[in-house]
Amino acid sequence: MADRVLVTGGSGFLAEWQIVKLLQAGYDVRATLRDLARADEVRTAVTREIIPADRLSFVQADLLREAGWSEAVSGCRFVQHIASPFPAGQPENPDDLIVPARDGALRVLRAAVAAKVERVVMTSSSSALSDPPGRRPVPLTEAHWTDPDARGTTPYVKSKVLSERAAWDFMKANGGGTEFSVVVPTTIIGPVLSPDLSASVQAVRRLMTGDMAGIPRLGFPFVDVRDIADLQVLAMIRSEGAGQRITGGGTFTWLADAAAILRRRLGEVAANVPTRTVPSIIVRLMSLRDPVLRSVVRELNQERIVSSAKAQRLFGWTARPVEESLIDCARSLTALGLAP
Repeated sequence: MADRVLVTGGSGFLAEWQIVKLLQAGYDVRATLRDLARADEVRTAVTREIIPADRLSFVQADLLREAGWSEAVSGCRFVQHIASPFPAGQPENPDDLIVPARDGALRVLRAAVAAKVERVVMTSSSSALSDPPGRRPVPLTEAHWTDPDARGTTPYVKSKVLSERAAWDFMKANGGGTEFSVVVPTTIIGPVLSPDLSASVQAVRRLMTGDMAGIPRLGFPFVDVRDIADLQVLAMIRSEGAGQRITGGGTFTWLADAAAILRRRLGEVAANVPTRTVPSIIVRLMSLRDPVLRSVVRELNQERIVSSAKAQRLFGWTARPVEESLIDCARSLTALGLAP
């Protein structure tokens, strides 16, 4: 019997690719879902890359509840903890994000330690690496941490910082024989397997559909979902990965440059991609009514450069060119009928 890996939040963009990569590597996979009615949807998504047969199973578990987690980790050698709330906008009460992210991570870790899981790999976010613009190191590395109390820090960013901090503290005090690692990806794009789109893929979709009337002076360190899934497998199985915080950084790309790549490579398929830019003052005014813009407005005119030197040193890991990720993302959206 193959070793089994638990993947939390199995219906998410990264989680679906994580399932694919684990199945391709020969592991059996058990995925958690808040609603088991979505199991067929996830299985269909995974089947676009590999036939899972009987090596993929599902279990119901919710970050907000204790029930189900001990059953979820039972018999698993490894855990990939990917599940975390990611809202379209920022809630009025930060605890709406912080509590499920932090307490949910601790529920997973307690269950994993009790079951004597060999290693847990937790997915964090590069938003947990840096303070607001103006005090941001260049490049950002694993040594950097966002101050959750800094002015302008959004509830989502606070949730990522506080949940990762709580996880490290718990494992240092209670981990016992269970090893722990954290992968810190930058902005994940790449081919989608289902219509359950992440916020970063939504940005590419809005460019493709023309929903973005103009392009703000925003940019992101895009990294491919397939590369992050590979990195998380390496962090899980390689001895060098134990106890490590490892960034998976992609190439910083302005949205205007991303739009130019889409137009150049896709021709008429990218006919709706905007060409004009929007002044930052207009974007700031629009953000007063648009919760999505409000969550990223502080990144206007700012670069976020993240180093992947540690991943390269430990595992020989590198990310593919951002142009490949953008085009594969756009083509997959078209194939699923989510873009022209």
